[in-house]
Amino acid sequence: MDPLKRAGSRTAIKSRVHVPSASVYAPRMQPMLSEVALNVDGGQPKNFLRPCLLLLLRESPAHGYDLLVKLRDFGFERDAGGLYRTLRTLEHEGLVRSSWEPSLTGPDRRTYALTTLGGEWLDAWARTLEETHRILGAYLARHGAGSAVLREA
Repeated sequence: MDPLKRAGSRTAIKSRVHVPSASVYAPRMQPMLSEVALNVDGGQPKNFLRPCLLLLLRESPAHGYDLLVKLRDFGFERDAGGLYRTLRTLEHEGLVRSSWEPSLTGPDRRTYALTTLGGEWLDAWARTLEETHRILGAYLARHGAGSAVLREA
């Protein structure tokens, strides 16, 4: 039997269909902005959690839950597990230290504090973020200028 006549053979059917040139479809090949789910991952710079934790710990030693609450000011909606993994990594790197604090009303709690090395890293992060801020300002200024040109057209 001819493979083109087999039922359900999409390849066979496609091979017999005339496809007009791409220029006929060009206007439709580029979807409208409203038709696509833009994959624009906004939010914080990569690894921004780390300098935020160091900054909060410079302000005062804290428990993990306290840090989780304070991180909301920086736009984080983190899970506690991710927070504690990051804190343990920072501790392993010598940027923070922890100690157990006895509690009269519940289980002992781990308190995190910034080390001298952590303070040095925090200062380095601040310089990096200042440079990033400058670069983003230049980008946004150019973007704004480009938007104005589009509006005039």
